[in-house]
Amino acid sequence: MAVREILLLGNSGLRKVAQEETEFRSELHEIARDLRETLHSLQSTYKTGNGLAATQIGINRRVVYIDTIDRKLILINPKIIWKSEETTMLWESCFSFLQSFYVKIRRHSSVQVKYQNYKREIIIEKFNGQIAEIVQHEIDHIDAILPTDLIENKQDIIMASEYLKKK
Repeated sequence: MAVREILLLGNSGLRKVAQEETEFRSELHEIARDLRETLHSLQSTYKTGNGLAATQIGINRRVVYIDTIDRKLILINPKIIWKSEETTMLWESCFSFLQSFYVKIRRHSSVQVKYQNYKREIIIEKFNGQIAEIVQHEIDHIDAILPTDLIENKQDIIMASEYLKKK
């Protein structure tokens, strides 16, 4: 169990598509613990953030940890299988940016995700609203997609200090 270092924007590890989890060994529980402890440490430091992907801590596996007020989830091998037509534009930051800037991007309002739990059971779940945004963000990470890749307008990037003034 450990708080792991976060890979930062520019690190080539963030640009590697994560490998599917096939073994489901005890190591998987260690990855989940490290994700949880690292996320909690980052939340304490930055007072924001609800998810972390294994690729962000240098582990090239399809594992995501989400922790919101309402839910705590480990998604193993998650895949978005449906996206709502309705989308929303929102400002996102990322721990891999050290929360130093925000980008305005488009996210689907609802998504349906197929994932596995520790018992290898396949779960299909629909996510709406903020948790849908978090799930999309973290699955993007394991697919080597960063929020900066999704900017539609070059002017839709802002330093965190300026964003917080407008909020």
